[in-house]
Amino acid sequence: MRLGIISDTHGSVAAWEKVMTTIFKEVEIIIHAGDVLYHGPRNPLPGGYDPQKLAALINNSPVPVIIARGNCDAEIDQLLIEWPLQAPYAFLQIENLRFLVTHGHRILPQEMQAQAHRYKVQLFISGHTHLPGITKEKGVIFLNPGSPSLPKNTPARPTAALVDERCVQLIDVETGQNLEEVSI
Repeated sequence: MRLGIISDTHGSVAAWEKVMTTIFKEVEIIIHAGDVLYHGPRNPLPGGYDPQKLAALINNSPVPVIIARGNCDAEIDQLLIEWPLQAPYAFLQIENLRFLVTHGHRILPQEMQAQAHRYKVQLFISGHTHLPGITKEKGVIFLNPGSPSLPKNTPARPTAALVDERCVQLIDVETGQNLEEVSI
């Protein structure tokens, strides 16, 4: 099992292509935590901004794409993207791991813990902040993969994540460097 975790692409074809040709080259499923096509009024245009082309690339993904709807995702996006934009959560189980995915704009951090335990998940994935991070609390891994197109971490590093049967890794999209890792 090898899963690619991404969030906050905001219409950037350049970011999607970079991730797909490097760190997501051998993934079996892609999990997207929302804000897929539109850059949002508070964000600058990311490099390679082309929402229509990004929708086509996502539609032609060689592996399934699970998407949680973000605050910048609208009904029109669902007309372009053939994978369902699930809201407010996407729940999935792959082998023995349960995942709960949400964009993160409508949930407080303390509610994340409650929802993770309610759904008995091992991984709770959110985006929205563009700040990558992994923590493990009470047996649950909380992951924000950051953003490959509009990173807000310091220094600004475009990021995504990989999950396999043994660990979760945050990866620098530009260098391929493993920035952080937590065992499952």
